[in-house]
Amino acid sequence: MAFIPLKIPAGFYRNGTELDAAGRWRDGSLVRWRDGSLRPVKGWRVNENIASITTNSPRGSHTWESNNGTRYVAAGSYNELFAVLSSGTAYDITPTDLTSGSESAAVNIGYGYGFYGDGTYGTPRPDTGNIVEATTWSIDNWGEYLVACSTADGRLLEWQLGSSADAAAISNAPTSNSGLIVTEERFIFALGAGGNPRKVQWCDREDNTTWTAAATNEAGDIELQTSGKIETAIRTRGQTLIITDVDAHIARYVGPPYVYGFERVGTACGIIARKAAADVDMGTFWMGKGGFYRFDGNVVSEIPCEVHDYVFGDMNTSQRSKVWAWTNGQFSEIWWFYPSENSTEVDRYVALDYKENHWLIGELSRTTGVERGVFEYPMLFDADGSMYDHEVGLSYETSSAQQDVFAETSAVSIGNGDQIMQVTDLIPDEKTQGDVDVTFKSRFYPNDTEYTHGPFNPSSPTSVRFAGRQVRMRVEGDSPYADWRVGTMRIDAKAGGRR
Repeated sequence: MAFIPLKIPAGFYRNGTELDAAGRWRDGSLVRWRDGSLRPVKGWRVNENIASITTNSPRGSHTWESNNGTRYVAAGSYNELFAVLSSGTAYDITPTDLTSGSESAAVNIGYGYGFYGDGTYGTPRPDTGNIVEATTWSIDNWGEYLVACSTADGRLLEWQLGSSADAAAISNAPTSNSGLIVTEERFIFALGAGGNPRKVQWCDREDNTTWTAAATNEAGDIELQTSGKIETAIRTRGQTLIITDVDAHIARYVGPPYVYGFERVGTACGIIARKAAADVDMGTFWMGKGGFYRFDGNVVSEIPCEVHDYVFGDMNTSQRSKVWAWTNGQFSEIWWFYPSENSTEVDRYVALDYKENHWLIGELSRTTGVERGVFEYPMLFDADGSMYDHEVGLSYETSSAQQDVFAETSAVSIGNGDQIMQVTDLIPDEKTQGDVDVTFKSRFYPNDTEYTHGPFNPSSPTSVRFAGRQVRMRVEGDSPYADWRVGTMRIDAKAGGRR
C-alpha cells in the first residue's frame, strides 16, 4: 500500500504538449488559488439599480465621487454615453451630435481590397485587411466632472453633472482624437490629437479650455518619435505611461518651459487593444499581440506566461479591439477578457495572480468594468448591457454556470516504466468535505484510450478502483453557494495488472 500525493502546483499550464504540462493543472474555469489551496471564484449578482440602462455592449467605464460624496458610474457603447448615481438615477448624457461607431470590428477583405490576381480563387482571403476597430471609450474624471472620448467621435467631451445638459465638447480642444487621460498633475492629454496618431496634446494646468501653448500657460504638444500609433495611456507612479501598438513611452512633469518630458521605455511591446492595460502597485501590466508586458516604473519587460499557447492560439484576432483589462485588487489579480476564435464577442478570460505568480483561465462574457473602491464591489457589464456586482457570495445567477466551476489536471504518472498501478481509494483533502465532486481519467499509454471513473463525492476514504499508468483528476463544485477548498488529494495505489 502506498499513498501517492497528487500535489499539483497552483495555476494553469497550457503551453506545448500535454506531456510538457504533466503534473500541472491544465484546464478549468472560475477557480483560483490562495496560499496553495484551490477554491471557487466568488460569484456575482445583477445590480438592480444599474442593470437596465442600456441594451448595447459597453466598452469603457469609470467610477468616481463628486465633491459632495455622490457616487457615479459612467459607461459608453458604440452610440451612447450614460451615467448612473449609486441610487439608481440614470442620465443619458449622449451628445445629440455624437458620431456613432461600430459595435464590432470589421475587416476590409472583400471586393476591391488588395491587388488584382493575388490569392487563389475559392480560397478565403487571409485576415490581413484594414481593421475598423470596435468603438471604445476612454473615460476619466477631471475633478468632479466627467471627461470622455469615443474612438469613433474623436471629440473630448465633458459632463458637469446633473440632468440639465448632455456631455458637450470641451471648448478649443483638438478633435479627431483617439482617446484621453487626466494626468496626476490635472492636465488632460488628448491622444492621437487632431487625427495625428503619434501626437499628444495637453491643455493648460487646471484650465481645460486653453490648448494653445503660450509663455503665460502650460499647454503644449509633442509628436512621439515612434513608428506606431498611440493606443492608450495610463497613470502610474507619478508619471503617465503612453503605449502605442509597437512601443511604450513615459511622460514626466518637469514644469515650464517644457512642461512634460517624454522618454521611450520599451520597444517591441505594443498593446493589443486600447483597453488592455491595468495599473497596480507592482506596475502597469498589459496584453500585447503575442505576449504580456509589465512596466515597473523604469523599463518594460515581457512576462513569462504559462498559458500563452492557449490564449493566443485560440483568439479571434479580427475582434482584438474588444480585449480589455480589469484589476481585481482584492485577490491580487489582473484579468484580461477576450473573444475566442469562434466568437465575435468576449467570452473568455486569462488572469495573472501577480503576487503568487501564477495564471488563471476560464469562460466568462464581460465587455467592460471597474475595480472596487468607489463602490463596495467590482462592477462589470456583459454584452447585453447588464451590470453585475462581482466577488460577492457564491451565486453565479444561473444554475448552469455552477457546472463550469472546475479545474482539471494534465496527466500525472503514477506507475514507473511498464508498471501498472491499481488505485483503490481516494484520501480527500477538503475544508468542507462533500462540497466538490472528483472524477479520474486513467490510461495506460500517453496516446491510449482514456477511461473515466466517477464522479465521486469524497468521503474518508473514497472507494474509486481503477488501473493505469497515468491519471488525470477533475475537481468541480458540487454544492451551489459552497465556499469549498481543496488541498493535496492522495490516492491509495499498489502495483498490479490491468485487472
